[in-house]
This record gives sequence, C-alpha cells and structure tokens, in this order.
Amino acid sequence: MVAATPSPKPAGSIRRIVAASLVGTTIEWYDFFLYGSAAALVFNSLFFPSSDPLVGTLLAFLTYAVGFAARPLGGIVFGHYGDKIGRKKLLVLSLLMMGGATFAMGLLPTHASIGVWAPILLTLLRLVQGFALGGEWGGAVLLVSEHGGDERRGFWASWPQSGAPGGNLLATGVLALLAAVQSDEAFLAWGWRVPFLLSGVLVMIGLWIRISVEESPVFLEAQRKSAEAAAQGKKEQPPVVEVFRKSWREVLLAIGTRFGENISYYILTAFLLVYVTVHLDMSKSDALNAVLIGSAVHFVTIPLWGALSDRLGRRPVTLIGALGMAAWAFGFFALLDTRSFPVIVLAVTLGLLLHGAMYGPQAAFISELFDTKVRYSGASMGSQLASIIGGALAPLIAVELLKDYESSVPISVYLCFASLVTAVTVWVAKETRGRDLTRDGRDQSVPAQRTSTVKDSVPLGR
Repeated sequence: MVAATPSPKPAGSIRRIVAASLVGTTIEWYDFFLYGSAAALVFNSLFFPSSDPLVGTLLAFLTYAVGFAARPLGGIVFGHYGDKIGRKKLLVLSLLMMGGATFAMGLLPTHASIGVWAPILLTLLRLVQGFALGGEWGGAVLLVSEHGGDERRGFWASWPQSGAPGGNLLATGVLALLAAVQSDEAFLAWGWRVPFLLSGVLVMIGLWIRISVEESPVFLEAQRKSAEAAAQGKKEQPPVVEVFRKSWREVLLAIGTRFGENISYYILTAFLLVYVTVHLDMSKSDALNAVLIGSAVHFVTIPLWGALSDRLGRRPVTLIGALGMAAWAFGFFALLDTRSFPVIVLAVTLGLLLHGAMYGPQAAFISELFDTKVRYSGASMGSQLASIIGGALAPLIAVELLKDYESSVPISVYLCFASLVTAVTVWVAKETRGRDLTRDGRDQSVPAQRTSTVKDSVPLGR
C-alpha cells in the first residue's frame, strides 16, 4: 500500500515556519556580512596594517575568503546529518556556532596588542563562521520548501533568501549608525566591536524562535521509508556518496545558477565599500548608507521575484536577473564614478533589484533539483561550492583588478561574464516549478496532474 503524501501546512503554520527561518537566517547572515563590512572598513588597519590601503584591504579580504573555503565542508557535514537526523537540529547547531564565533571576534585583541596572533585568531574564527553558514542555507530553505505546497513554493522559499539582505541591512545599519555618531578614532578604538558583541543577544533570540518550529513532514516521511528499508535488510549509501553517484549533474546546475548571483552580490555590497571609500575617496557613511538603502529594497523585492517564479517558472525569472546584471555591470561603475550620493544609491539599488531576480527563485529551484534523501547534501554542496569560486574570490579579484588597472572596466567585464555563466546554465536546465518534493527517483519532471500549473511557462532552452 502506498503511504499517504504529507499534506501542505495550513497558511498560519507555514507563516510561523517562514518567520522562524527568516529570523534565524537573518541573524546568521548578519554575523557573516558583518565581517565583510569590517574587512573593508577597519580590519585592514587593525589586523593587517600596511602602508598601502589597498594591500591591507586585500589581506583582510583573504581572511574573508577563508570563510567561504570552509562553507563546502560545512555543507557536506551539515548536509549529511541533516539528511539523516533532520533539518531542525542542524539549524540550531549552525546558529550557535555562527553566533559564538562572531561574539568572540568582538573580544579579539588587535595586531597592535598581540602581533601576528591577532590575524591568526581572526582567521580561525572566520573558518568557524564559514563552516556554520555552509550548513545554514540548505537547511533553512529546505525546511520552508518541504513544509509548503508545490504551487507557492517559490514565494515561501524566497523568504529565507531575504535573510541575506536582511542580515546585510542589519550589519550595515549598525555600522553606519556607529560611524555617524562616532569619530573615526573612536570607531577604530572600540566602536567596531559593538556590532560583533550584539550578536550574542541576537543569537539567543534566534535560538528561541528556531527551537519552536516543527521538523519537515517530507523529511519525516523519507526517514520512515528509510527505516522500513533498513528493517528489510536494504543498505543505503551515505547521502554525500549518493549525490556524487546519481546527482552530480544537479550539483553542477546549482553551481552554475549561483555563480553570477554570488559574484554580483559581493561586488555590489562588499567591494562597493572599498571602491567608494578608497578609490573615490568618499566617506564611510556614504558607502554604508548606499548599501543600507539598496538592501532595504532588496529585502522587500526578493519574495516578489519568488512569487513571480511561481507564475512564470524559475528559469524565466532567473534569466531576467542574469541578463540584466550582465548589462548593468557596465552602467554600475559609471554611476559610482559620479561621486553623487543619490546616484550611487540608484546604482546599488538597481543592481540589487536585478540580483533579487536571480536570488528569489533560487531556493525553490535548487530544492526541486534533488530527491528528499539527498536534498540537504545536494543543495548545500552545490550552493557552497559555488560560493568558493564565486563570492569568496569576487572581492579579491575586484580589488586586484582595481589595483592593477586603476579602472573599473575589467571589473565590469568580470561581472558580465559571471552573469552570462548563470544565464547559460539556467537556459539549458529543465523547468522545475511544480515538482512534488515527496517524489523520489531520477524522474525530475512535473507530475502529470500538475502539468496545468506549468504549461504556460516561457519556453526557454530545452
């Protein structure tokens, strides 16, 4: 007899789950992005002193990239246990690890106090941050994707995605406030520590909310089937092994989908702070406030792009963002070079709006690529491997190009190329909108009874 398919949660229940995922994800991204902003603004002088500001910034961004290097390992470990014992337990652990590392950063002595041990300790804590975040993204989006129904998955799953600009908004906002009310000397002396120590309070709030959510019904059903198979003597391979054996194509699709999105985000936010303050010699407040305003618009519009993907399909909406970003790569720096604060705000906001078109449908799209037994592992590996070749290197490459050529044109070419990689990946992928996440097996197509929900999708590629 076929087991009953887990039914979608009532609207009130799914809203509670979305709220819990959003709050937890926002806090984790706050911790992660706080480092990126501090690397651009203060870590270069406090932990990596150098006579050349761009060299110090480059060294600070190297430790920034180290956090990305740890993310695939975190994705593998968290993905394995998330597919074995559940999404919820691993999300609680990732929040504790991230918050503890960030709080400890706020207590670190600087290079002036303990010399080379300061950047070493900072790098070790950054590794912990990256490891924790490697497990966060997959668990958060899967918990929402697997609780909600097929028809509105793009909308519901996009809310944890809003945690990225939400965390950036919070991190940049706190730094902008401190920069506005403090002198540069006070900010460098102790003010920069406040946002890191604040993480301890935020983690306690997030932990209280996250513990209250229920485990995914789709996962519980898959776990029940695995227990039955084990009772019958059937041995299953570890999820990571299964991903590499049967779902490596889906992992490559996830990497390509995230490539341009990941690179564009860190150029539009982290590298922008360097470009505006060092290259254009404008104030920290101007740079931070531009990112602050853009992130607010980004936060609101990501779910709108997710909802649009429920109507048009994941691929058409992602293509809008990828092709738009490829073109915007050249206009973006031209607007920054005006040194006009309102124009810079416009450049950042429009860039993040296009980024949201790639980012909004991404959670549902990547979730729909994988079967339940390997979904946490597959989604985490694909997304976090992309973060190494994408977001980890983006600020480093951009700073190096600026240092070597003293021009933004090579950076625009780099951003355009990355966006086109995502466009090509999405073009050749199959549409996943409407896939029943309870269905396992190699058939990734939409169930027959759901074809009416996707027949009007824009026909792109194959």
